[in-house]
Amino acid sequence: MSAWKLSTIVFMSVLLCGAFSAQAQTDQLRTVFKRVDGSVVVILTKSEQVVTGPKMQLASLPGLGSGVLISGDGKVMTAAHVVQTADAIKVEFASGEIVGARVLTSEPAADVALLQLERVPKTAVVAKLGDSDAAEVGDQVFIIGAPIGMSHTLTVGHISARRNPNTFYSGMSRSEFFQTDAAINEGNSGGPMFNMAGEVIGIVSHIVSKSGGFEGLGFVVTSGLARRLLLERNPFWSGVQGYLLTGDLARVFNVPQKAGLLVQRIASRSPAAQLGLRPGILTAVVEGEPLIVGGDIILEVQGIPIVEEGASRTVIRERLTSLRSGEKITVTVLRNGQKEELSTTLP
Repeated sequence: MSAWKLSTIVFMSVLLCGAFSAQAQTDQLRTVFKRVDGSVVVILTKSEQVVTGPKMQLASLPGLGSGVLISGDGKVMTAAHVVQTADAIKVEFASGEIVGARVLTSEPAADVALLQLERVPKTAVVAKLGDSDAAEVGDQVFIIGAPIGMSHTLTVGHISARRNPNTFYSGMSRSEFFQTDAAINEGNSGGPMFNMAGEVIGIVSHIVSKSGGFEGLGFVVTSGLARRLLLERNPFWSGVQGYLLTGDLARVFNVPQKAGLLVQRIASRSPAAQLGLRPGILTAVVEGEPLIVGGDIILEVQGIPIVEEGASRTVIRERLTSLRSGEKITVTVLRNGQKEELSTTLP
């Protein structure tokens, strides 16, 4: 056999092996997608928010996200920012069945939350949480969610990097992320990232984008962190969305200490609403920051001052998480330029 014929055979063999390998990966992806798609849900929320126009008024605004069913008794993991201040939550399954849900626990500093369904549809599939610590950069992954409302959309990519807390957003001080090139858009938030074994190894959080759309920089909270925070530690859900005022912003708002938490929104029927906290009433840009102003500024929680950095916020989280039914929450706020103390007893 001539060298030319031999090299041709070798080349064709390589091409055929590559084709067979690509087809095998496609077949595997199809199979795994069909197996796990029933665990993925669309999360539909409604929130009462102040809308400015010719006159200020309250409006019920819809919200959209994704999530994944992780237990047979109806627990759904999602992103905290999807449900933190929602007044009503509905969860839609692949079958089209819609079920009510409530927030069980939430950790905005890691952007993860856990919902409890009112009931579990018979056709629902329970996803398995995988070991995110075993995942490596370069691993193929896929995401299922509802980008721009297109439910049960599959996008495929790889783990591009691991990112530590505070890589991009100081507000997410407790999170650890996978960076991925799998496409993520509005509506994907809270949806699962799967490995090729069909195990959940992450919960979609956010993108970094100049255009507002997907640009290959998606960030997903690792399943290991979500498991530790939501299932093992059970953090307190306050129902508050706040903005930390420090430095010049604290001085602009006449905060009588180095830092305070400006209340942006609250969820009805939440501990924050029970306390009587007042959310912002007017949107404004202050020092380049888009804020909802006019609401309370939280100065202390359980007697512990809000600070710019340090251990106090961790202590506050731990104190709130340790509260039980019948115990009291006490919050000091700055309201209309005066300090006021608010308190309530947990039901």
